[in-house]
Amino acid sequence: MVTTGSPRPRTADRPRAEDPLALSWVQPEELIGHELRQAREDGRDPGPFRRVWLAAGGGAPGTSGASDGPTAARLRRLATQLLDELALLPSPLAPDEPGELAAIETLCPARAAPGSTHRTPGPPTDLGMRLNAAWLGRAAGCLLGRPVHGLSLSAIRNLAQASHNWPLRSWFSSAGVPTELLDAYPWSRHGSSLAEDIDGVPQDEHLDRPLLGLLLLKRYGKDFRTADLARVWLTHLPAGHTRSAERSAYRNLLLGLEPPDTAAHRNPFREWSGARNRCDVHGWTHPGAPAAAASSAYRDARLTHTANGVYGAMFGAAVLAQAAVPTAQPADVHDCLRTGLAHVPPRSRLAEAIRFGIDAATTSPHSWDRVVDRLHARFGHHHRAHVVPNTALVAAALSHAGGEFAGSICRTVAGGWDTRGNGALVGSITGLLARSPGALPDEWTAPLKNRLATPVAGLDGIGFDALATLTAQEATRP
Repeated sequence: MVTTGSPRPRTADRPRAEDPLALSWVQPEELIGHELRQAREDGRDPGPFRRVWLAAGGGAPGTSGASDGPTAARLRRLATQLLDELALLPSPLAPDEPGELAAIETLCPARAAPGSTHRTPGPPTDLGMRLNAAWLGRAAGCLLGRPVHGLSLSAIRNLAQASHNWPLRSWFSSAGVPTELLDAYPWSRHGSSLAEDIDGVPQDEHLDRPLLGLLLLKRYGKDFRTADLARVWLTHLPAGHTRSAERSAYRNLLLGLEPPDTAAHRNPFREWSGARNRCDVHGWTHPGAPAAAASSAYRDARLTHTANGVYGAMFGAAVLAQAAVPTAQPADVHDCLRTGLAHVPPRSRLAEAIRFGIDAATTSPHSWDRVVDRLHARFGHHHRAHVVPNTALVAAALSHAGGEFAGSICRTVAGGWDTRGNGALVGSITGLLARSPGALPDEWTAPLKNRLATPVAGLDGIGFDALATLTAQEATRP
């Protein structure tokens, strides 16, 4: 007889069903819905494949990379078959959206225009100060977007209005927000980073990626190859710290595929914003040389992305390189945007979106809400992480705010979609334009405590001034 005080049987003695691991972002039944959407966006006809999938009992395309529950083996086999058959369909947009760098450059004659790709005698003498401001700006923009990452546009507006912070002009806060509104729109699981909580910069993938970029340049130099980035990832980036296109590429590496096949094989996220979110280090380390920055970003992006996913990284790197141009006067944000656009194939979907964003900002100079509503009406059918709508929003926000730091990051995050990635990129660009940490308002930099948490080995707790020094060293290397 077992008494009240007797120990329970050991776990090993009690048979128990194992919970499935359910690794997200890689299961065929999770990928097929995203690939059907991607096919529609790049001009292929997904209709017959969608009908087969739905008739077999498959679910409609989701918004995340995780299934609701276990999937029948027959559906997994069907999803795998459909993914491979869809991959055989050529995109009619391919002539205007090539994959090889030489073909991209051929379609971009404006990249050789004076002021857009010129090389300068060397980095500016105050490069360390500028890079410090860029790192601080990236961190602040990312943190601003963290609480509302994944929330709808209406949720962002309602939460900010409830705390008397609309138009958005400061950190998000729960102060004054009714409980029922917080229940309806809970802050993002990626971490609140609310005004009342910020104490240094918490770990975030959008800040880890530039650190890995620095490791890449330190180990392999500016002439690195795409395979070198893969080596850095396999050494320093746990697979569980990746998602979407990066996880697909990581899986493909482990299957033995080589770049650029790592970006294309069963990767429906290949035109999302992940590569663009890694572009900063390439722009920072090529000040005044946007063509070289775009080429560097291209080699990075090819590991995980194709077409517009790659162009987004090239655009961002070229904008950043132009923002860091060593001149006595600060760079002009509109010139930076023109420079970035000159490195994107002009008939691509991304180029069209960037032009649309700039035009929307120009035609509604007194109403940012009107600009955002136009962007969502035009691009709202995309996944919220897709590079096309997000880069249109970035271009619009920078143009509308004239490159001013606080106005740019607030407009960007208030526009929704990828609030962390967009806020980080815009903060980086406008930090460079500000040219000095002291030119950034204390409200945005003091809470950061000059401290970054990161799992990247040897860098946890590092200050942004130290990161600026490390980045400047790579910028000045031959």
